[in-house]
Amino acid sequence: MTPSLLSRRPLSTASRLAAAVTVALAGIAGIAAAPLAQGAPSTRSAPASAVAWSGCYRWLGDNVPPGEPPIIYECATVPVPLDHDDPRGASVLISVVRIPASDRAHRIGSLFLNPGGPGGSGVDFALFAGPYLYTPELRARFDIVGFDPRGIARSTQLRCTGSPRQQGPWFVPLVWPESAAETDAWALSDAALQEDCDQRGGRILDHMSTADVARDLDLLRAAVGDEQLTYAGYSYGSYLGVTYANLFPSRVRALVVDGVLDPVAWSTGDPGQQVEPFSTRLRSDVGSRDTLAEFFRLCDEAGDGCPFAAPGGSSARYDALEARLRAHPVDLDGFAYDHRFLVGDTLGFLYSSPEWWTLADLLATLDELSAGGSASQRAAFEEKRRSVGSGHSGFPRYPGYEGFAAVACADSDNPTSVAAWSAAAADRALVSRFGPLWTWVSSVCNDWPGSQQDRFVGPWTARTANPVLVASTRFDPATPLHGAQRVAGLLPGSRLLTVEGWGHTTLFLSAAADAAVAAYLLDGTLPAVGARFSQDLDPLAPPAAADARGAGAAASASTLRATHLMSLRGAPYGR
Repeated sequence: MTPSLLSRRPLSTASRLAAAVTVALAGIAGIAAAPLAQGAPSTRSAPASAVAWSGCYRWLGDNVPPGEPPIIYECATVPVPLDHDDPRGASVLISVVRIPASDRAHRIGSLFLNPGGPGGSGVDFALFAGPYLYTPELRARFDIVGFDPRGIARSTQLRCTGSPRQQGPWFVPLVWPESAAETDAWALSDAALQEDCDQRGGRILDHMSTADVARDLDLLRAAVGDEQLTYAGYSYGSYLGVTYANLFPSRVRALVVDGVLDPVAWSTGDPGQQVEPFSTRLRSDVGSRDTLAEFFRLCDEAGDGCPFAAPGGSSARYDALEARLRAHPVDLDGFAYDHRFLVGDTLGFLYSSPEWWTLADLLATLDELSAGGSASQRAAFEEKRRSVGSGHSGFPRYPGYEGFAAVACADSDNPTSVAAWSAAAADRALVSRFGPLWTWVSSVCNDWPGSQQDRFVGPWTARTANPVLVASTRFDPATPLHGAQRVAGLLPGSRLLTVEGWGHTTLFLSAAADAAVAAYLLDGTLPAVGARFSQDLDPLAPPAAADARGAGAAASASTLRATHLMSLRGAPYGR
């Protein structure tokens, strides 16, 4: 799925009128979300929406899910306090978009979404993934609402430079540093970003914590007329959801967290962990290592069906390729593609197991190229990387990286010297080849200029008005299963759902799991204790076979890769 499926062409007068009438009638009828009471919806109505929605996009072509009406999106901006301690002071604008519920007579309320990051666009996620979320009944009965958090994308942005060209000093052509000279260059890039944000970031720099966003989300909930919140947060969006649940436990109607960050590790760490960067504490390197081991196992089992299979095993072949690239990087368009770019590209693919055949094909091509391949093989490898959006994907910084840094550094305790990142990276490299990558992504937090005054650091054990649903795959490379298990143990009454599969978040991997999540969002029905669902798709199915699963699922998986991994391609916490 690509943005070409959407049109921002002005709506016709009739379309604008229809959209306005729909909103007006919804307000007059008092249609709004109802709190769950023992699994059943209440009949009590909440106030009408105070958001001034207007038609903004339309879905193009024949890509509307079968049997559903054409989609006209509605957009708005909602002012919220810059500083929630000063609600009558300066404000910032939050950009929101919704797909109106198609069954207005049976509408429950609004389902708010966050796709991760921090720094991911909830507006983009709603635009492209919203039409396929979970089940037709859920889409019929909820307005699907995406929002860009404060400081991010279309909302009032944190801007630390006047133009993208001025961001040059933030970037180094490395996935992570290894030599002393590379570490110095990396530290200088951190210092450049810190200085730019300190000088130009403005007041919003001090109000970028996840707790600030959770307070915004509660105001958005009230603005759309919902008495309690219905929410689905993926990856970093799980941290936002858990934060909301603990700040506003009485206002939780139904809350799904999928691909779950350990909130203690993200914020403060357990006793003794404070010497580690927050990105190291999460142990994503272990999740990545274990998920890659599964790729090797499945590749070996597939034999000739896996392009990277080898007589000695795909793991040994990968080890040899990594060693060869360490010693002799491949020249691609003037930059040295070394073992670090291999690890960065591999991690990107581990997020989306339906693309593992493509990963195997890419690795096989690179293996041949690194062993003395021809110019045609080099061109083939470059073209394959471009076709899957890799580009120079290993670079750990990207335009908009300051949004990730501002949120993550505001939330978390970290060491104050770059030497601590070097030490942690060296230590984790003994555990996983992904250890240095996951460690160095947070090094800018060593001296971040923004304030932490508004952050929330627990306790994480509030009893919510209704149970929280926690979801994870068995093998998640970014947010390992133990994060979901910890949250399920912290939040009283919560329930853990596991997809016995591979990749980052469960969404679109199992129709049965998606249906279970939809049932919970619709009426509070929890899956059975210990619920486990199988992944529907063979990770190593060739593209032609994978496409047979249907346009909707294929487009949804593509959307998730584009939306979830947008941040990953720069900072691995594209969660």
